[in-house]
Amino acid sequence: MYIPYGRQSIDEEDIQAVVSVLRSDYLTTGPAIAEFEKTVADYVGAKYAVAVSNGTAALHAACHAAGIGAGDEVILTPLTFAASANCVLYCGGTPVFADVDEKTYNMDPNDIETKITERTKAIIAVHLAGQPCDMQAIHKIAKDHNLIVIEDAAHALGSVYKGGKIGGISDMTTFSFHPVKPVTTGEGGMIVTNDDAFYQSLCLFRSHGITRDGALMTKDGGPWFYQQFDLGYNYRITDIQCALGISQMKKLDDFIARRRKLAKRYDAAFADCPDIITPYQMPETDSGWHLYIIQVKNGDRRKIFERLRAEGIGVNVHYIPVYLHPYYQEHGYQNVHCPKAEKIYSRMISLPLYPGLTDEAQDFVIEKVKEFSHETV
Repeated sequence: MYIPYGRQSIDEEDIQAVVSVLRSDYLTTGPAIAEFEKTVADYVGAKYAVAVSNGTAALHAACHAAGIGAGDEVILTPLTFAASANCVLYCGGTPVFADVDEKTYNMDPNDIETKITERTKAIIAVHLAGQPCDMQAIHKIAKDHNLIVIEDAAHALGSVYKGGKIGGISDMTTFSFHPVKPVTTGEGGMIVTNDDAFYQSLCLFRSHGITRDGALMTKDGGPWFYQQFDLGYNYRITDIQCALGISQMKKLDDFIARRRKLAKRYDAAFADCPDIITPYQMPETDSGWHLYIIQVKNGDRRKIFERLRAEGIGVNVHYIPVYLHPYYQEHGYQNVHCPKAEKIYSRMISLPLYPGLTDEAQDFVIEKVKEFSHETV
């Protein structure tokens, strides 16, 4: 038996939704894309949504729409996948890493303040594991310094902050639909926004900067005519993927409910384990529990990790601080340190958590984590 840390949940309804598109006239640039965009926008309470080929493309598009360019700095957390920082580099900007809060593992607003310079243009708030960041504090900082706020909500579709779904309150919010995410389209991403100008920029960027919209074009060249207004990319998503996404969205609340139930079972099981630190939930938030991250406080993380893997438990670590990767070390980040993030990274392990995880499989994970958590070299 192998128990992965995350896994997609696909049923016959999802399969038939994809089959119906395969039998239709449109495999891409068709009606399923707009329907999927509206479904997600309505769910999170945003005015617009732009579906793209993957979560990294969503981040890149958001940074482009925000006008990030050479000389601009963007503040973000080091405890994230590299794409959250790479998207700034794609646009010619400079990622600046703020340390994290020891309880939430998310970026600490107090440290954001210390990293702001006259070159700071935006903040990327990453909701690690589905736990929302302190958006009230981040928005205050952004307002005080006239900064754009982009939420990287790859883990947080369905997460709740102060009574509202993540996705409706910042300048732009990005989502990922990779197979281990809250819902999947195989690969896929999306940006939601309430801003007309950002929306227009995002739509152009995902399709070569080209449009056939007569309201935007500078002349009427005929019914075949189109014009390029920006240097965009081919970041389009297909109707095949969006059909799966539409079907998956119908089950999102059930998926989240199951994840929350599994997280509570982990909380209860580890409550009396002095060697394990369980995830903290900030008041007025409700995580979507993309990940369940523990810290092994006194044990040897590598030894524990390897023993769990040997038992068929597909634990993982999320994430290596971005600035520690060789690429970043070779490009000016060799003296960057976020002590709290590095300490947490040295002790963290992501346990299996996905809607299809059975109670019996979870009980086996719990048993083995308890057995190994105190082990040292």
